[in-house]
Amino acid sequence: MKNIFVLALDEENRRTLRDIRNADSYAFHSLLTVDETQVGEIDFEQLLDKAQSQLDAFDGSIDAIVGYWDFPVSTLRAILCHRYGLPGPSLASIVKCEHKYWSRLEQQKAIDEYPRFGIVDLDDEQPSPPDGVRYPMWLKPVKSYSSELAFLVRDESEFDKAVAEIREGISRVGKPFEQVLDMLELPREIAEVGGQACLAEEALSGVQCATEGYVYNGEVVVYGVLDSVNYEGRSSFLRHQYPSQLPKAAVDRMIDVSKRIIGQIGMDNSTFSIEFFCEPESGDVCLLEINPRHSQSHAEMFECVDGMPNHHAMVMLGLGRDPALPDDKGEYGIAAKWYYRRFSDALVRKVPTAEEIERVHREIPGVIIDIVPVAGQRLSDLPGQDSYSFELAHVFVGARDETELKDKYERTVEALDFEFAEEGPEKEG
Repeated sequence: MKNIFVLALDEENRRTLRDIRNADSYAFHSLLTVDETQVGEIDFEQLLDKAQSQLDAFDGSIDAIVGYWDFPVSTLRAILCHRYGLPGPSLASIVKCEHKYWSRLEQQKAIDEYPRFGIVDLDDEQPSPPDGVRYPMWLKPVKSYSSELAFLVRDESEFDKAVAEIREGISRVGKPFEQVLDMLELPREIAEVGGQACLAEEALSGVQCATEGYVYNGEVVVYGVLDSVNYEGRSSFLRHQYPSQLPKAAVDRMIDVSKRIIGQIGMDNSTFSIEFFCEPESGDVCLLEINPRHSQSHAEMFECVDGMPNHHAMVMLGLGRDPALPDDKGEYGIAAKWYYRRFSDALVRKVPTAEEIERVHREIPGVIIDIVPVAGQRLSDLPGQDSYSFELAHVFVGARDETELKDKYERTVEALDFEFAEEGPEKEG
């Protein structure tokens, strides 16, 4: 029995981990909690000490330390793997991905598929866009996650409003991120901007998509390409779907770019996911963001189509084993994770009951529902939301094709009984 410590293990992913090959040979232990690592103020050094104390107190072998969350989980894992002599990526390679400005500088060395970008000086009395970066553009902290404090701005007025909000909230993640930067020997450009800086990037166009893969003993492997579909006229995700429906030439180009940039960063013994924009007709692609972890949001999709959740690669790498996926295939030809959202604030009066959800599971095969808020909660109090919407439910769907995929989702949403009070103004974007 191998003891595998999972940073911020939650029940949704514990369920998925049970479906990896030989799962009965592994004991999965939670290391820290989701609330400690993802909600509220973050004290990185305190979290690191607490995690190490928990590991030191364990009466048994520590065979792997893994994680599927963004900062601080990704960086905690790199440090802890090093301290306990376990397979894992270097801290520097993780931070090169997670510091959005450093990541862009690394991309300049290996690829051409990235947007114009630059730093916005938040210390200026009247900050302005960087030279050469044009509207529309995205403003975002150099370290954030779940699109928190990321704003699409189209003119000077929206720019000023976004800067004000970023200034107010940037320290929640930026301050503890600087504790990690202090552990590294930084290039001059990164030392000068630190971890509480604002990045501006020209807005990209096309279809949003992503690659997923891993690095094992220096070999970069891309095992999947997915599509991300937004709500019409909005920047919030409606669904992720696998496999990608894009032309082969575009898929091949994303795979090639992924391998080149991961090789440039020097990451090893880690999963990764890379987000792109693609123009299907020309096959042109542009890199949006590199995540030094696989996406937990994609786990059920890979299981539906490939017969194995992507957590398989994470666990195998943690144990120092070859994470090549088995040749088995799943039950469905396509799968998606849908984000059922609301675009205005409200108090949640009622959420679907366990019995109601179970009835949907019985009546619509291939559907799994996870409700996000609880009754009595205000949507604006939900952690980890994007700047423009609130998640009500995650709906995983396996289907024969895209037509059946959409039909199953629409039937599911119709059956979900939410009730709200005190509606707030609709968010823009």
